[in-house]
Amino acid sequence: MISIKDVARAAGVSVSTVSHVINATRVVAPETKRTVERTIAELGYQPSSLARALKVKSTRTLGMLVTSSTNPFFAEVIRGVEEGCFRRGYSLVLCNSGDERERHLAYIATLVRKRIDGLVVMTTSADEVVYGELARLEALPKVILDSKPGIDGCTIGDDSVHGGRLATRFLVERGFEAIGCLTGPDEHPRSRDRLEGFLAAMAAAGLAVRPHWLLAETLTAKGGYAAAKRLLEASERPQAVFAFNDLMAMGAYRAFMEAGLSVPGDVSVIGYDDLDVAAYLVPALTTVRQPSFELGLEAASILIEHLELKAPMPKVISLTPELVVRESVKG
Repeated sequence: MISIKDVARAAGVSVSTVSHVINATRVVAPETKRTVERTIAELGYQPSSLARALKVKSTRTLGMLVTSSTNPFFAEVIRGVEEGCFRRGYSLVLCNSGDERERHLAYIATLVRKRIDGLVVMTTSADEVVYGELARLEALPKVILDSKPGIDGCTIGDDSVHGGRLATRFLVERGFEAIGCLTGPDEHPRSRDRLEGFLAAMAAAGLAVRPHWLLAETLTAKGGYAAAKRLLEASERPQAVFAFNDLMAMGAYRAFMEAGLSVPGDVSVIGYDDLDVAAYLVPALTTVRQPSFELGLEAASILIEHLELKAPMPKVISLTPELVVRESVKG
């Protein structure tokens, strides 16, 4: 196995010079640096990642704490973080908390032991105990995705208030006045924001909001199905439904179909996120596109820029959602 001493001997330099070239810990004359780099390539020398980490106090590794990587939206965000890491030569350690406090805390401890350089957090289910533990890690750079601010670090998310207005205005412009909402849990920050946007757009249009048409469930296909079933039990149903994510919209499709209703013939549906599957539903789902891949890419870029260039991290970054019109809204 080729060692750093072999590289130094072949290049005609000291071991410390080779180390400085590899770790960028001291300026080395350009010609000497080229000689060392050429020798490394010719010999196929691979520096020990652990030894290098100890030298420069960096593992070139980011950690990511996420509720579940099986959620299609989360999976796309994770793909963005991974891409950002790969482009800059970083590794990513992914931890799925499964919405459990004990796992949250256990994984935070594990990531700290692995000496990660920075942490991406995407877990809207975390409670104050978990957020308190994250806040305690003051020296660890953090980016918080799609969640509430409050932890020292950068918070990135889409402008869900604007997104809620976009979806509602579109329905109003199509002539709908009786509009219902399939919302997420009250404690979910993005769900609250989308509801705020919905209420603001309804008020601006002078339309009444019927409380029994605002139905909160989990932000899943199962939750959307359950909410739509409850909606159908009411004495009258809305003309259109705004589902707070595409999974809920998919569940609503199923409930309406079982009731013998067609989308958009009997009831129009608009979603949120623009998952890949949205374009392949029948009918194809009109939705608000949340820039999920860009969300993850931005998180990795901000952390790495901060780590490598000491660039200050902004407190809040808000990405702009956009409307994607397909076939699920009549008019």
